[in-house]
Amino acid sequence: MTKINSSLHSSRRKSRKAHFTAPSSVRRTIMSAPLSKELREKHNVRSIPVRKDDEVLITRGSCKGREGKVTSVYRLKYIIHVERVSREKSNGQSVPIGIHPSKCTVTKLKLDKDRESILERIGKGREEKSKRKEKA
Repeated sequence: MTKINSSLHSSRRKSRKAHFTAPSSVRRTIMSAPLSKELREKHNVRSIPVRKDDEVLITRGSCKGREGKVTSVYRLKYIIHVERVSREKSNGQSVPIGIHPSKCTVTKLKLDKDRESILERIGKGREEKSKRKEKA
């Protein structure tokens, strides 16, 4: 069997190297989160890269079920910080808990011109793909 995508490695070693040395532009796409069922129906898009003012619902981990606005996207660490999701340090200081975007669901998008064009482009591609499947 031949490789489908020649730019991706099936070697564990090379895949890990690619992941941890990825540039910021690639990290953005890796840090995508699935959309909620309502948004998925509306835009015909399954997941989208998370950005600063999106609202997310945490679906996994100790903070499961908590909802809030994304305060920062920390691409270097592959985490996002969500509003009011923090823990107390021993000295009483509050520190945000880092959560991976794949463990969240986007409930409300911060839309601007560029984001709408991205959603439109992905949705159009998905429609064409489903049309091709129906013909076959």
